[in-house]
Amino acid sequence: MKISAKSEYGLIALIDVANHFGSEPIQVRNIANRYNIPERFLEQIMTTLKKAGLVKSIRGAHGGYQLAKTPWEITLGDALKALDGDISPMYCVSENNKEQCSKERLCTIKDVWEEIRGCIQKTLSSITLKDMCNKKMEREMKATHMYFI
Repeated sequence: MKISAKSEYGLIALIDVANHFGSEPIQVRNIANRYNIPERFLEQIMTTLKKAGLVKSIRGAHGGYQLAKTPWEITLGDALKALDGDISPMYCVSENNKEQCSKERLCTIKDVWEEIRGCIQKTLSSITLKDMCNKKMEREMKATHMYFI
């Protein structure tokens, strides 16, 4: 299982927009510049997030993107599902898999894959954008503290 660049950039953008919750809309150009993300690709990602109901776009000279919900209502699971679909360690246990594996009757590890998938989904569903904003702030504070002896 690997998180795609699309999901990685999407999470970065969502956390950035969440950090500005309640203020002016954030322009894609600014997010792209801050995090060195290709602007056109980020536009496509934001369109996907908009269609999923996670962000809303504001038109005009001072337009951009804002969260469609509060930062504590959007989870990492919501974002990843919108961007990449089901997150599974193996295709055979994916929610998108409609086919039965030819080796399923003899497979001794499928139950483990299902358990791992459940743990991943539970964890991703428990972490909100607000949690990520708090973690970002903690990291920034640690990075700016200087200790002198």
